[in-house]
Amino acid sequence: MSTARLPSLIDPPIGFGHRGARAHAPENTIESFQLAVRLGATGLESDAWLTVDGEVVLDHDGVVRSGLRRRPVRELRRAELPSHVPTLPELYDAVGPSLPLSLDVKDPDAADGIVAVAMDAGAAAGLWLCTPRWEQAAAWKRRWPDVKVVDSTRKAKVKEGLERRASVLVEHGIDAINLHWSDWSAGHVTLFHRFERVAFGWDCQHRRQLDALLDMGIDGVYSDHVDRMMDAIDGRPETS
Repeated sequence: MSTARLPSLIDPPIGFGHRGARAHAPENTIESFQLAVRLGATGLESDAWLTVDGEVVLDHDGVVRSGLRRRPVRELRRAELPSHVPTLPELYDAVGPSLPLSLDVKDPDAADGIVAVAMDAGAAAGLWLCTPRWEQAAAWKRRWPDVKVVDSTRKAKVKEGLERRASVLVEHGIDAINLHWSDWSAGHVTLFHRFERVAFGWDCQHRRQLDALLDMGIDGVYSDHVDRMMDAIDGRPETS
């Protein structure tokens, strides 16, 4: 760890277990989420879809095997999904409502259900709704002012430039931007902090990536390797 990390808006930065503890257990399963918590994750991440009977479920691709076919989650009832695919209420039942939860809302129709479940669980304050379209994030913010929304994108897709994007986020009340770890520099983090926007970095799998972002003052990181991530956040020496 650097001896002089730049300050973050969230202190300490959130360590999001990516799809639970994906490097240690089957992703997006209750087992994986519970293991991430045991390994010290201070946040969890998953992907949300809506079943045809209105259940919010957590799965990366939103396509599951049904008999000999692969079918979209949105065409299936909850009871038709494999047993390892959890619902959002099951996740809250398993890990409690206190940890921040970052959800990639892969099916925009799931947003209403996500917010309703989080509110019912007393977990809305820790919810971060992520989308690759800032316009969608802005629409969510208008509907649910108390829910945090995230512009999850890549630097190359921000055609207007990062400073203009930061201004857009402020204008529409969007709380955070989430970029791939390789898109960040200390100057970029400082830029978004100047606009009082939270900066997250995803796909941080190696200690050098984690240390680099944390030294820049990043506010949260996403990793499959929860133990490695939390060692970096806590400033413990690298062991492997």
